[in-house]
Formats: sequence, structure tokens, C-alpha cells
Amino acid sequence: MRASRPMVVLALTIAAAVCLPGCAARSEEDDGATRELTVYAAASLGPAFDEIASAFERSHAHVDVRPLVLDGSQVLATQLAEGAPADVFASADEATMGRVADLVHVPRIFAANTLVIAVPPGNPAGVRRLADLARSDAKVVLCAPEVPCGSASRALLGRQGVDVRPVSWEQNVGAVVAKVAAGEVDAGLVYRTDAVDDRGVDSVSAEGAADVINRYPIASLRAASEPEAAQAFIDFVVGEAGQRILAEHGFAAP
Repeated sequence: MRASRPMVVLALTIAAAVCLPGCAARSEEDDGATRELTVYAAASLGPAFDEIASAFERSHAHVDVRPLVLDGSQVLATQLAEGAPADVFASADEATMGRVADLVHVPRIFAANTLVIAVPPGNPAGVRRLADLARSDAKVVLCAPEVPCGSASRALLGRQGVDVRPVSWEQNVGAVVAKVAAGEVDAGLVYRTDAVDDRGVDSVSAEGAADVINRYPIASLRAASEPEAAQAFIDFVVGEAGQRILAEHGFAAP
């Protein structure tokens, strides 16, 4: 039996009402609006992630990566714990990511890094090996112990039995590079990638560095405002294009 006209109208009205939330969501996904993605990343990732963000935007026309929030991983973790809004967090070590484990989805390791000795161009103080950092006349700067690069520096120096008395402790590796490049100090321990990316310093191999490896995890925030874009960015970082860029900046494969 065919339904009467009033019954058909009623059924269509109910169907439309039920569809509203889902239909609206699909419409929003397809409306062409730009999604703005906020990425918090360890300072050592700066140059590589700048390039990755640009490449990601070219392949994702409706996603705009806001200027990267770069700092020491522990500083960023503290900000996230205090409620700072972010979609993605990339840390310089697993321990710092662990501090915000309840705020993020399962992290993925995407890169690895080791330490080198950074010296001013021409190496005026003649720093040739790790033990030279302990010389009484050597002015050395290190990352603070609570920072991933500081934790790695402490582990490396401890393994090699080298006792260094730094003139200052810095809150991120970029500050160490800056002081070395400016000639304010004779040397500092930095990631190998910082020496590759920053032409203002020379580098000296640090014996034992291959045994102290920082592994970098990346994760999306549970409270991300753009979860789909966040996941797409992470997939890009761990994918072929992202890994190629990271390798060009001196990062090792995870």
C-alpha cells in the first residue's frame, strides 16, 4: 500500500532532522575552509620542521601550519601540562614525552640524534676531543641537565669520565649554538643536526657519542582542535617525504 502524502512529508522531515549533525560535519569537511595546525617541537627540530611544514602545506591545500612553537622539550611539556593549546607535540627524547603521556595519543618515534662538540669557526681554542672541555682555560656552555640535550650531555660526559664546569646552563640547544657561534665560549655540546644546520659553528666529533642516542617521538594531543590534520602531519613526518627532509638535516632514521 502506498503511503499517504502527509506520512511521506513527516518521514522526510524526520530524516532531515536526524541527518543534520552528520550532514553538517560532512559539509564542514568539504567546505574548503583552511584548518590551522599548531605544532610544538623541540628546538633542535626547527630548520627541519620548517621545511617539513612547507612541504606538508603544499600537499595539503586546506591546512595551514601556524609558525612552529620551538623551545626546549621540557619547556613545551610544561606549557602543554598547563593547558597551552596544541595539535602536535614533537619531543627530543622519550622521557619528556612521557611527562605528558596522559595528554597525547600513542607517540611514534620518527628520528634519532647524537651529540657533537660545537666550536666557533676556526676552532680558536683548539678543542680536539671531549677531554679538552675539562681544561681549566676552556669556556664551555652546556644544556641544563633537565633538558634532553643536557641529559644526553651528562650521560656522555659521565661515560667518558670527563668533568666539565660550564660557564652557563642553557634551557635549549639553540641557546648553546648561539653562544658558540657568537664566540662567547670556546665550545658546547650540541646535537649533530645543529652543527649541520647552523653555518655559524664548526663541529668536532665527541668520542662515545654513538652510544648516547636521543630518539624523537611525535604525538597528537587528545585535546587537539584539528585531530585529522594533526594525524596527517604526523603521517607526513614519518613518511617518505618527511624522513628524506630529516635525513638532509642530519637526523638518523628512528
